[in-house]
Amino acid sequence: MTPEQVASATKPMVLDLGDAFTRCPITLRRARLLGISGWAFYVSGRAGALGDVRAETVAAALGFIAPDAVADGWDGAARTVRPFEVAAATLAECCRWGSQHLDVVRGIERLAVLLECASAAADASGMPLFAAWRAMPVPGRTAGARAAAGLRLLREHFTGAYLLAVRASGMTPLEAVLAGPEGEAGAMACGWPPPYPPIGPLVRRRLWAEAVTDRLAAPAFAALGPAGGAELLDLLTETRAHLGPVARSYPAA
Repeated sequence: MTPEQVASATKPMVLDLGDAFTRCPITLRRARLLGISGWAFYVSGRAGALGDVRAETVAAALGFIAPDAVADGWDGAARTVRPFEVAAATLAECCRWGSQHLDVVRGIERLAVLLECASAAADASGMPLFAAWRAMPVPGRTAGARAAAGLRLLREHFTGAYLLAVRASGMTPLEAVLAGPEGEAGAMACGWPPPYPPIGPLVRRRLWAEAVTDRLAAPAFAALGPAGGAELLDLLTETRAHLGPVARSYPAA
């Protein structure tokens, strides 16, 4: 398999598995312990690795979430807890979930190694969230914790690459969400209010952006070599099958 083929084949599973820990009830309970809403926990949990920046900066980095919705979550959390603390709590929950759910998966140690290798080789240019998360130390040291953190990090890399590709295609982030699998429901979930533009002319651009995303992400997988890329795909497939209903289709953002 070429690096682009590996990127294309692994992308849906990385986007899915890299977000699975956020749907765990124990993870969601952390928001209450911090004294913030679930939405504030999500926004600051993702962007808090950037540090104490303005909501406008966060909206630009996240891209696919409406700026007003970003500001609601970011400013709401900042009144109670510093953003970096929320990011650290998010990473701790990711590792806790990984230890709990992934340690028993066959080949998880090898999956963790491959994910770490791909993340280390990835080009972070134009991807501030990915770069910020890659700089954060992983608190969990079990194979499952490392794999979960690697999936979370590689998910941010794919999302950052897709945002660059969407802008290069001439689409706005809202248009890309509308042209995606969740359509208007996805736009509403990301905080974009109607009315929405027609999506018919956007589908071809979105397909082009998906292909560009694979090309932008390819250097990360080139580091694995053809055999390593195929092995990564097999291990991700086995991990997703093991988790079953824990995983679901990935969201637009």
